[in-house]
Amino acid sequence: MNFDIDDEQRNFAQHARKFFSEHAGTAAARALLDEPGEPSPGRELLTELGFSSLTIPEEAGGVGSELLNMALVAEQAGRQLAGPSLATAARVAVLLEGRNDLLEDVATGRIAVAVVDGSPEASAPSMDVTSASHFLALDGDDLILGPGTVSVGEPIDATRGVGTVGMHLAETARVGSAAQWEKAKLVACTILAAEGLGAAERVVELAIEHAKSRETFGRPIGSYQSVKHRIVDDWVAINQLRSLVWWAAWAADHDPGKFPIAASAAKAYCAATFETACETLVHVLGGIGFTWEHDAHLYWRRAKVDRLLLGDETEHLTLVARRSLSNVA
Repeated sequence: MNFDIDDEQRNFAQHARKFFSEHAGTAAARALLDEPGEPSPGRELLTELGFSSLTIPEEAGGVGSELLNMALVAEQAGRQLAGPSLATAARVAVLLEGRNDLLEDVATGRIAVAVVDGSPEASAPSMDVTSASHFLALDGDDLILGPGTVSVGEPIDATRGVGTVGMHLAETARVGSAAQWEKAKLVACTILAAEGLGAAERVVELAIEHAKSRETFGRPIGSYQSVKHRIVDDWVAINQLRSLVWWAAWAADHDPGKFPIAASAAKAYCAATFETACETLVHVLGGIGFTWEHDAHLYWRRAKVDRLLLGDETEHLTLVARRSLSNVA
């Protein structure tokens, strides 16, 4: 069985890479730390190109694509620290499955939806809420949709649009949605891990570039084992992460029984891989790695925030262990 992506998917990923390199990037991420606003490329452009509606069915105005294709786009978005997160778009598509009237509003951009975790009246910190007009939340077992008031503190990574929400005037969008809520969260974990994969890969590329050009004692620092071995370890981890992300995205559509384990494994492994790659970059850069001028801190900020979004590493490793033992039993 061939688990690799095909030529059409590779071309699609290349198109996404070109788009995000032109419409997002570290300069835009840095600017948001000085002046809050919507991250680049923004909801409107992502909607216009169909990236945010990739997994919305065609009959609801979307593209009707598989989650793996969205993961390939998310990987390229992550390289450029783009926002809003495609994880939010994928999560909304699952939560509103069957509600084509609402999905059409989302696909066309008539409403900008984010998903809030925790209590609808006073949510936990949630992603992409600063650029949303409507919010989805779980109230008991029911899915509710409505406007809300957003409170934002000083951001670590401003591209994630994290804030707390107090919803009001909400209406019931679906009754008995607890199982759908869990599935949607795992879909979002998969896409968030794909974004982390792209960002981590870019971080290792920056470390390699510096290790090749920076010299000490007449030799490139990349020639020293303490440097090159650490970079190689990160590169190996990234390729292992890619396998996990692609497996999880594929399983969402083709092997739903394995999907929960795959999604949690990808989210947990991404947390460690991305953060470790950022630490390596800072060490390879030396003193400049701690400065505001270098982009290293922008990726490190993303790694620190993503590690906690949608459940931390410990939570997802515990889920992997429990589900694996349940399958054995």
